[in-house]
Amino acid sequence: MNIYALADLHLSLGAPFDRTNDVASLGQKPMAVFGGRWEDHIRRMERAWRETVGEDDLVLVPGDISWAMTLDEAEYDLAFIGGLPGRKILVRGNHDYWWHSVGRVRERLPESVAVIQNDAVLFDDFAVCGSRLWTLPSSPDFKAADESIYKRELIRLEMSLRAAEGRPVIVMTHFMPIGENGEENEVTDLFFRYHARIAVYGHLHDKSHAIAVQGEKFGIRFFLASADYVDFCPRLIASHGEQGLSVQ
Repeated sequence: MNIYALADLHLSLGAPFDRTNDVASLGQKPMAVFGGRWEDHIRRMERAWRETVGEDDLVLVPGDISWAMTLDEAEYDLAFIGGLPGRKILVRGNHDYWWHSVGRVRERLPESVAVIQNDAVLFDDFAVCGSRLWTLPSSPDFKAADESIYKRELIRLEMSLRAAEGRPVIVMTHFMPIGENGEENEVTDLFFRYHARIAVYGHLHDKSHAIAVQGEKFGIRFFLASADYVDFCPRLIASHGEQGLSVQ
């Protein structure tokens, strides 16, 4: 089994996906207004996904899944994800306003899609954990109003990591979980405590790609998987077989 990651899908279909209909394919909120690399991104992403991911593979989606404001509006976006190859695991992003009650979200998910909120998805010898997270206190963008949200996300992250029950962990967060200079923080402290081996995140776009921390830090492998960073193709982060979890 190969394990991929792709964040920031930013879907807005609002209707069944139609490969012959430009409006439906581009979505209700065409992303090209955010730069040329987002032109026709849904069809490009679908094509790359189908060429890359097998039915037995796993794809992690660290947030900003849909522009929908309600779960009803997100239905077609979730169906689109469900129709793509592989098993998919999602966490919430800061733009996923449709995601309120996780119980109601789970009632509407396609069979091949799971979500994480205060829990984990368990495999025999590893677990996938995650949280939206938030802007870090070390960021120049951190404001007083962010403090309570950040603290709440730390609690949610630890609940998820604890649910791994001691297994090696792949953890996904929407926000970058490590400081821009690669320094340790409260989030990485949790990663150490709960045996995280891989950390994958999204959220960073365009010029913000330059601040992404990637590669091995403190024995953890960090990956940026924002869709526009990986050219809208799921990024291979690990594989799993008879020898266990192998990090790329």
